[in-house]
Amino acid sequence: MNVLRIRFLIPLALLGLLSAGCAKKKVVAQTPPRTEPAAVTQNTQPAPTPSRPVTNNTTSTPAPAASRYPDKATRDRIDALLARISDAYFDYDKHFLRPDAVKTLQGDTAELRDILSQYPNYKLVIEGYADERGSEEYNLGLGDARAQAAKDYLVQVGIPAQQLSVVSYGKDRPVCTEHNETCWQKNRRIHIIAQAKQPA
Repeated sequence: MNVLRIRFLIPLALLGLLSAGCAKKKVVAQTPPRTEPAAVTQNTQPAPTPSRPVTNNTTSTPAPAASRYPDKATRDRIDALLARISDAYFDYDKHFLRPDAVKTLQGDTAELRDILSQYPNYKLVIEGYADERGSEEYNLGLGDARAQAAKDYLVQVGIPAQQLSVVSYGKDRPVCTEHNETCWQKNRRIHIIAQAKQPA
């Protein structure tokens, strides 16, 4: 063979070998390794149940309503307290509580408050009075203002306002009928009583 031909054949042979090698080498598409289909996993936790309101198996029966009106013994105690809370007095033509009037109202009001808070149907009336001087209309207004001042004080110490009412008698129903300052002072007052009582 001539050298030229050999030179020509060698590259061809190499090319053929390479082609053959490539032809023999199959390109296998890579497929993911075969896996078994995922088994349906069983949830080991119990399925959630719809939430239900928590019920208390112990049924509580409401306690019987406390009496809203005191018995006779308690009413007698209230009357005794009111008798000890003497009348509170006012200066001429004034409706502001004087220090001695405040001291009067302070007496036994804590116990009275504690009793009244248990019996909301039991009510007190604060009566307001004036002396004989001045017109009937003016003295009715003055007596009302005095009774209201006493009510405001009693509410401040804790007696429920709805258990206190006021009424004015002006210069009517005087406790003293003489025409002097000593007597007039006795008539410028407030007085606290229990409302008409229910039968026992």
